[in-house]
Amino acid sequence: MIKSELIARITAQNPHLFAADVEAVVNGILDRIAGALADADRVELRDFGTFCVRDREARTARNPRTGETVVVEAKAHVHFKPGKRMRARLNLRTVTSEQDSGRILRAS
Repeated sequence: MIKSELIARITAQNPHLFAADVEAVVNGILDRIAGALADADRVELRDFGTFCVRDREARTARNPRTGETVVVEAKAHVHFKPGKRMRARLNLRTVTSEQDSGRILRAS
């Protein structure tokens, strides 16, 4: 799904909202997530997942076309770890409220 499809689906599910307003909200959320990651913050969306920035060290690699050795500089990348409900949904399982309550108790 691309961003325009997401906006179209949200607009279709909420006919009382204008597409331009939905687009502004989606862009605002994505901009805020990107800004937090640029500031090296961690972004956690409960039951969806966690975004964080990780560093990759510099390394040597090989150009597959020429076979030439090249140096790849160190860089940061975004890492996503899916939440418990997201994993369960992807694996077609349901998370019971009892399992959820254990998570809530451990968190407090």
